[in-house]
Amino acid sequence: MATLSYTRFADLIVNAPTIVDATIHSVASIKGPAAADVKPGYARVYIEADVTALIRAPGALPPTIGYVADIPLDARGRMPKLRKLRVLLFARPARQPGQIQLVALDGQRTWSPEADALTRKIATEVVATGAPPAITGVGHAFHTPGALPGEGETQIFLTTADGSPVSLTVARKQGEPPRWSPSFGDLADPNAAAPQHDTLLWYRLACGLPAALPDSSTAGIDPSEAAIAREDYKVVLDSLGSCDR
Repeated sequence: MATLSYTRFADLIVNAPTIVDATIHSVASIKGPAAADVKPGYARVYIEADVTALIRAPGALPPTIGYVADIPLDARGRMPKLRKLRVLLFARPARQPGQIQLVALDGQRTWSPEADALTRKIATEVVATGAPPAITGVGHAFHTPGALPGEGETQIFLTTADGSPVSLTVARKQGEPPRWSPSFGDLADPNAAAPQHDTLLWYRLACGLPAALPDSSTAGIDPSEAAIAREDYKVVLDSLGSCDR
């Protein structure tokens, strides 16, 4: 089995107030104007599914729910068999009672023990107290040289969706590789560890940070210190690795 993408599941989960474990019991094709915008290689259907479990929801759902989905066709251009398929649904409430709306084209995912476990893991991380916020950009950055050549510390302040303070600190010491750490709150925590891959903090940073330190972040500081700040920002990006989106 191919490894499930933490990033793709996280993208779905952070945008889905409703996450349902369900089993499909009926499928009806949608034709005409209601399917005019379907992508090539897909077919639009109306699905009714029996709810097995609510993983997350703003309120109760009825035992059977309905939703519209665009389903990828197989290599022969045929609709795969969906009836009795167990699925994970990443959705938001629809206007009609008993209806949901998928948050993305792939908001219906085939259920598996691995997909269920990953979904529950990320959903728990997202609602945990002190969960890292969405990163929206990079604010001011500055570098403070150390007492010895090649030593120093760079601090990079991030902007967030909820306005909470997040910063990155990159410390350089002679004979050692640069070490970086994230901090939450007004005070930097130089002892914090860089996030492990496939965690919510890793996702927020790897998928939220721009590919390079913006020029506006180092405006007004010495050019040589700005150059080090850009190098240190790259240290962070290289450590995080690709967002895999």
